[in-house]
Amino acid sequence: MPHTRRTLLLDVQNRDLVLDTDSIGGPAGAPRGRIAVASGAYATAQNVANECRVFTDDLAFERERGIPYFLVTLGRKPSPSVLKARLRDAALLVDDVAEVAAVELESLDTDRRTVTGEIKCRTQEGEDASAGI
Repeated sequence: MPHTRRTLLLDVQNRDLVLDTDSIGGPAGAPRGRIAVASGAYATAQNVANECRVFTDDLAFERERGIPYFLVTLGRKPSPSVLKARLRDAALLVDDVAEVAAVELESLDTDRRTVTGEIKCRTQEGEDASAGI
């Protein structure tokens, strides 16, 4: 799936669509309900975060794309270094990412199967982008 430097803006906490500011408090008679758009390095960072949340068999039309969670980590305690490598590979699938500078894991809870951290990358335009995972 091609990623672009313009994408729909997602709420960081809920990963849900956000309305633009004109939709919320615009003048009377203005169109309401327009979806906000992210662009530039922020859009790239958001695309990286989205790509790192995809597991194989999650996408209806690209079932083989994604992190192979069920083959690698189901029933096992994942190695932080293997997880970092898989997240790095996922981030590099985003078209605008030139390089991944760092993958930092803040927490890895194997009992709850949750991961938090940050991926720092550089865009094709030379901008720094940081994606929370």
